[in-house]
Amino acid sequence: MFNFDQVSNKFKELNSSESNEMNLLNFDFVSVDDWDFNVEEIEPLMNLTQPQKLAQRENDCTSLIKSSSSRLDRPMWDFSHQQSQLPSSFKILKDYDTTRLIKRSKTEQNIIISNECIKEHNGSMLSTDEILRLGAEKFIQSFTIRGDQEPYMFSHPFASSFLGLPEEDTRNVALVENLLASAEKVGQKQFDRARRILNECDKLCSNTGNAIQRLVYYFSQALHERIDRETGRDSSKGIEMKRLVQHIEHSLMNLNLTMIAAHQNIPLSQVTQFTAVQAIIDHVGESKKVHIIDLKIGSGMQWTILMQALVTHQFESESESIKHLKITALCTKLRHKIEETRQRLMDFAKSLNLPFSFNIVMVKDMTELKQEDFEIDNEESIAIFAQYILMWMLARPDKLDSLMRVIKGINPRAMIVIEVEANHNSPVFVDRFVEALFFYGAFFDSLEDCMKNDERNRTATELEHLSQGIRSIVATEGEERTIRHVKVDVWRAFFARYGMEEMELSMSSLYQANLVLKNFACGSCCTLEMNKNCLLIGWKGTPLNSLSAWKFS
Repeated sequence: MFNFDQVSNKFKELNSSESNEMNLLNFDFVSVDDWDFNVEEIEPLMNLTQPQKLAQRENDCTSLIKSSSSRLDRPMWDFSHQQSQLPSSFKILKDYDTTRLIKRSKTEQNIIISNECIKEHNGSMLSTDEILRLGAEKFIQSFTIRGDQEPYMFSHPFASSFLGLPEEDTRNVALVENLLASAEKVGQKQFDRARRILNECDKLCSNTGNAIQRLVYYFSQALHERIDRETGRDSSKGIEMKRLVQHIEHSLMNLNLTMIAAHQNIPLSQVTQFTAVQAIIDHVGESKKVHIIDLKIGSGMQWTILMQALVTHQFESESESIKHLKITALCTKLRHKIEETRQRLMDFAKSLNLPFSFNIVMVKDMTELKQEDFEIDNEESIAIFAQYILMWMLARPDKLDSLMRVIKGINPRAMIVIEVEANHNSPVFVDRFVEALFFYGAFFDSLEDCMKNDERNRTATELEHLSQGIRSIVATEGEERTIRHVKVDVWRAFFARYGMEEMELSMSSLYQANLVLKNFACGSCCTLEMNKNCLLIGWKGTPLNSLSAWKFS
């Protein structure tokens, strides 16, 4: 019979052996399940008082966090001494963390806001990003040890103590490991094996659990759908994806309680909007006639900020009042929703005594758009606002090219571009999957922290918006894959083809971004970083959005 001391000695042998470099994360808990534990050996621990137990656990976890932090500050998967090789489809995992660290080291001097983030653990001692990275490390180690065998879920009651993690973190790490294993099988078109692993994941994840459990739930659903598509089990998915795109567009047009709650509680939205408005004012604020062309107006909430800012700006500068503000909304559908936005903005402008008009330019297809549609006045100062619109046309470059040629003909004083700062446009499925997992992991973590007291709206936000992006990136291919995020470096190369130059954001814009963060309890977890002249807005160091200003040379 093995007792607990024998288990400890077994670990000491593993850790002291120079020929077998293996830490606790490598240990095969399947073999541990066959051992007969003598619980009498750990009786002294059972006699501890509850405060003593908590203190001991806190000390253990503090040591673990310090150890994990030091390990997570370097590339986490260096297994050059191992003989087994990862499947080529998952080479991105070995490169992913190294690439992030190299980029971070090059841009650390450009970080303008990076306050110490106050974490609330709620039973977990690791952040979502740390759990994802440990899960990825565990996946690589498991593959190295067991080769092509399927992974297992941690089920032994002492597993968490062996890892040095709380039980919840241990299960979360295992969830990530199994999710990655399933994605790897999908990439290799081993769909039956992938489905078996996903079924294990589904036992421990849900859309109402912690951030990792919810994240894995939606990625698992997307993988299930991809498997169904690949195996021909459901031929209606193409129709459903078209409905999905319509649903996303419709929900973004609605000023509903969920959108308002997200706007009020999550700093990312307000940071981009206030900073963008300030950038527009920097270029057209002194003009008497201002014309804003919004390529995807949504609820129009951002323009109430602009109206107040224009009135305040001209009052404080004691200059002549603005004579007219015109907003033109471009659309290809949902005109009735834009009419609702128009009425809200008309009422708001009236309350400020601001001369205002609102036009709608509707075309069936972006290739039909003409410069004359915008009714340009030669006395107007024009700014174009492109928020999360260009990425939708990456699958149809003819539409994007047509739009850019019209914009070039208009020659605005400034074009403000807000896009997702991520690379989800790779033709390789596994590459997209890994990038999306870490990206959406940061988003789910932000919702966990910022909307912890509003579970209803948090769940609705994840279901209506984030899960749909995951579904498009993971489950679809070809023209059906409508969500194709690319990073600002790609947009720079694209805009250069049309003779565009990136403009520097003013100190006033950066001040607005900083000011917004101070109004949020979770604002300290939001990071602002400059990438050349572009502002990157992130969560706990992971970039999520980019904001840049452009003009034609």
